[in-house]
Amino acid sequence: MSELKVGDHVTAIYKTGKYIGEITDIRPQAYLVRMLAVLKHPMQGDLHNPKDADVGFFHQRRALAHREQANVPKQMVKLYDAEIPEYVESLKEAIAKMKQELTEMATPWAEQSLKLVEELEGEYFK
Repeated sequence: MSELKVGDHVTAIYKTGKYIGEITDIRPQAYLVRMLAVLKHPMQGDLHNPKDADVGFFHQRRALAHREQANVPKQMVKLYDAEIPEYVESLKEAIAKMKQELTEMATPWAEQSLKLVEELEGEYFK
């Protein structure tokens, strides 16, 4: 596989979210990626106990902001060659998809996650 380069558009999985971004720097173990759109909103709750509502602290996890940069491990970055959606629209779509999935699950974790996602929605789109 050829090395990706600065300026390439990529998909990047960061924690439990998936984004479209642009490589701005290459580090030994990671690419520095500037986020341009959201494909999958991060999961809510405790990352060490996924889908478990009965945890000490149920984390609210925000999506990375438009143009925010993050070091993403190289194996979590892939070339992207389609049209890049507008950030706010992509975030709205990612949240709508997540809310749909959580509603269908109907578990205590899903209910708690849904509350947090709806709070975030209010903050994102004031």
